[in-house]
Amino acid sequence: MPVEGGSSSGSASAARHPKQKRKAHSLSIRRTNSTEERPPGIQRGDMLEGQDSKLPISLRNNLLDLFGQIEREFENLYIENLELRREIDSLNERLSGDGQTVDGGDPSKGALKAKASHSTSQLSQKLKTTYKASTSKIVSSFKATTGSRALCQLLKEYVGHRDGIWDLSVTRTVPVVLGTASADHSALLWSIETGKCLLRYAGHAGSVNSIKFHPTEQMALTASGDQTAHIWRYMVQLPAPQPPPDVTAPCDDDQDSSDREEGEVDGEGPGEVPTVRVATATLKSHQGVVIAADWLVGGRQVVTASWDRAANLYEVETSELVHTLTGHDQELTHCCTHPTQRLVVTSSRDTTFRLWDFRDPSIHSVNVFQGHTDTVTSAVFTVGDNVVSGSDDRTVKVWDLKNMRSPIATIRTDSAVNRISVSANQRIIALPHDNRQVRLFDMSGVRLARLPRSNRMGREHTHTQQNKRLIRIPPCIYGTHQHCNLWPRTRSDD
Repeated sequence: MPVEGGSSSGSASAARHPKQKRKAHSLSIRRTNSTEERPPGIQRGDMLEGQDSKLPISLRNNLLDLFGQIEREFENLYIENLELRREIDSLNERLSGDGQTVDGGDPSKGALKAKASHSTSQLSQKLKTTYKASTSKIVSSFKATTGSRALCQLLKEYVGHRDGIWDLSVTRTVPVVLGTASADHSALLWSIETGKCLLRYAGHAGSVNSIKFHPTEQMALTASGDQTAHIWRYMVQLPAPQPPPDVTAPCDDDQDSSDREEGEVDGEGPGEVPTVRVATATLKSHQGVVIAADWLVGGRQVVTASWDRAANLYEVETSELVHTLTGHDQELTHCCTHPTQRLVVTSSRDTTFRLWDFRDPSIHSVNVFQGHTDTVTSAVFTVGDNVVSGSDDRTVKVWDLKNMRSPIATIRTDSAVNRISVSANQRIIALPHDNRQVRLFDMSGVRLARLPRSNRMGREHTHTQQNKRLIRIPPCIYGTHQHCNLWPRTRSDD
């Protein structure tokens, strides 16, 4: 703790009693950021008005209130310290005035010396207690700003794939179904309510790495390790809804749930389900694995990302290659389109992600962003004007499209981040990690919850390090080794 020197009662007394002077010296504290140093008429908030801060206004105001409380506490301690210091100086003068007789055993002088020592001990203990209380108050205030913690519980499992699940998506039109893309060379469509498999697509000759649904029609877009992307139509009929399961016991943030046995699952596997084997359109201009694909707004064009370091833009109706987007130095890892504008973001192992602008048909601009130090595993748009990027450097960053020079929020984690997802209406970021954890954050970087891992998930997530998983909320769907889980979210006031 910063200190300032206490006043002495003369060079002679200081020479005779250096120990007492040092003791008085250690009792005082320096008053910092006090109201005496602030220009009159200027409030604390006004002093920071012109400073360039990236903190939200609510967080800044909260910090200012906390520091104001700390300042008032130390101001009171400072005043008490001044009074005690005067008392100690007075005692020192009285003791030093008696010369060496202080050691003669005078009971009254001994009592004065004991009183000074006792005062010193009391002040030291009070300073320690106040410091601990202030620190606890700061930590508690920061915890309060994070809001209530989300409670997650397992609602449904979708079991049927024979290998790892790389991606999943939910239709934007009726009927609302879940689609999953798997390394078993197939894509499956599921009833979200019942967990029953409705349709299988088996047109690819390699791993199906991603799946996206057309914004208005019953068409799906899949990307594959066979160096192609397929557009295919589907027709499904939803089964009658079943009564909801009894899931009244919520799982806390650090609690594992699911005591079911290995073979006990909900819903039905694919079994004898309708199978589509022929694509409506095949997009095959890449020279490497097609790792991701997505529909542009309106659904008339699609974009694909490949390990050949390029992204391609195609016309859906003619399957014609319109543009080849080059510039990345290493393999692409993901691509995503804006929900309402003709914007595309691609991510790569070269530690960058690029924003491609197709709003002006005559000009196709591109911006490169170097906000990470390792592979950018994915970058996705939100409903607003934000981009969220995740990386193997264990960070997730939120960017504002209007000012991409620096992120508006940074989430630091303890493990590499895989393909992230952002909920459309609640603006919640879901982060699947290499350590098999899934965490939920809001757009300001505040952690909301961690999905509990069941015993099944713990056993099955040991197969491959490259088994990238995706969760999408709400509802939150977590892709696992050979099945995916559905998680609802509820709020708690705890």
